Amino acid sequence: MSDASLERTVRAEIAEGERPDRPIRRVLRSVRAWVARHPRLDVAYRAAVGVFGGVLTVGGLLLVPLPGPGWLVVFLGLAVLGTEFHWARRVAQWLKRQLDRFWTWWRARRAARADARNSAA
Repeated sequence: MSDASLERTVRAEIAEGERPDRPIRRVLRSVRAWVARHPRLDVAYRAAVGVFGGVLTVGGLLLVPLPGPGWLVVFLGLAVLGTEFHWARRVAQWLKRQLDRFWTWWRARRAARADARNSAA
């Protein structure tokens, strides 16, 4: 599978998973609405989401220099935080844009190096 087709497949799967009409999203919205009707439970829920998402994000950042799923864990932590905190959604979208810019630069760099090798040979 080429890089381009893999990228298209991943983007399509992400778009499919983010659709708001997915059954799991409907269930989660109804659970969140129930929690929102109970003020004390709502505060505890937001605190638990903040702690859990924060631990995932910081843990992912610690894993970034190591081999493994560091950035995946960072994005998962931001996704968890983004369910309750608008700033986390904005940070996650900014990181996605930066990562997309990096991969575009990387592919262009690889193509330029391959062209330079081919023209030198």
